[in-house]
Amino acid sequence: MTEDQYLGNLYQRFPVTIEKGFGARVWDVNDKEYIDCMGGYGVALVGHRNERVVNAIKSQIGKIITVHSSLYNKTREEFLETLFKVAPQGLTQAHLNNSGAEAIEAAMKFARKFTGKKGMIAMNGSYHGKSMGALSITFNPKYRKSFQPLIDGVIFSPFGDIESLRSKIDSDTGFIILEPIQGESGIHVAPDGFLQDVRKICDENGILLIFDEIQAGLGRTGRMWASEHWNTVPDILCIAKGIAGGVPMGVTMVRPDILDCISKGEHSSTFGGNPLSCAAGTATLQALTQDGLINNAEKMGEIFRAGLESLKEKHNVIREIRGKGLMIGIELKFEVRDILMEGIEKNLLLLYSGRNILRLLPPLVITEPEVTKSLEILDELLTNEETRRNG
Repeated sequence: MTEDQYLGNLYQRFPVTIEKGFGARVWDVNDKEYIDCMGGYGVALVGHRNERVVNAIKSQIGKIITVHSSLYNKTREEFLETLFKVAPQGLTQAHLNNSGAEAIEAAMKFARKFTGKKGMIAMNGSYHGKSMGALSITFNPKYRKSFQPLIDGVIFSPFGDIESLRSKIDSDTGFIILEPIQGESGIHVAPDGFLQDVRKICDENGILLIFDEIQAGLGRTGRMWASEHWNTVPDILCIAKGIAGGVPMGVTMVRPDILDCISKGEHSSTFGGNPLSCAAGTATLQALTQDGLINNAEKMGEIFRAGLESLKEKHNVIREIRGKGLMIGIELKFEVRDILMEGIEKNLLLLYSGRNILRLLPPLVITEPEVTKSLEILDELLTNEETRRNG
């Protein structure tokens, strides 16, 4: 694969060259077909080559591709109006950017300026990105160790442990940031009551609450926002990945009083809010809200989870099944690399979280026959792995 000589060793590469996609399926350069449970690491939210998104991009390209946010643009305005119809209550303004890491960086800056405090609390197991600010609040030492010193003032607290979190707060704590469902560390769902308790602590101490829903938001868990499962609204919400149907985009949604504290020129983005991304973003939100994709995520997630629980009864190599909707983790008792590679041979693309967890982030358009076929292939993969280990 000649890409490697240009891109270096930055990515864990899989031996397949993808040429095209549609819905929850992709095809390689040899026209071999795969069910895509990798989903572009969650980016292919509304399906590959979603008709609404494709048509919106084609239409916008015929008009104009880039308009800096120092100029007004009706496509951008339409996207914002569409987004804030479904945004959590009280979050009525936004900074438009280009990725999840950028959305997090903006949130960190806004929170520091608004509160005037330098202390930050993130969770054990957190993943918020690899730019320097986002990396400072990302937990995994393997990402952090080569880039020290990072931003000072960050404290990590065990995810789900409210008393430990309470003990780490001091007078300089400006914000608490968390993922309602942790993705990178293995699909860990917040315990019931935890988000509500964090919200209460923040309110009692004048601390901002930031939710990172870059992976879990936008219908993936069977709700528009993962935090809806616990009826909790943050002060700042970060989204990205699938928000524009595959076109790069990130959004930092905030309370208006928070954004009011930022002076002109203190934070900006050259490409943020460009009409091409905004057109794709509007189409994506329409697909989510008008085409039944959020309900499908809930329904297909239930079928997937039920099938996986049956596989767990059959295969004792499965330790635990976790997740909500179509954000699913399968923790195994061994490293998953061989299963990932054999999955490619068997026409199934899978993702990983760490060494021993399979992560499923299929497009929300996945059908019941595709879920059933995925489960059949997983059954075969696990059987083969058990045979190898017992042989």
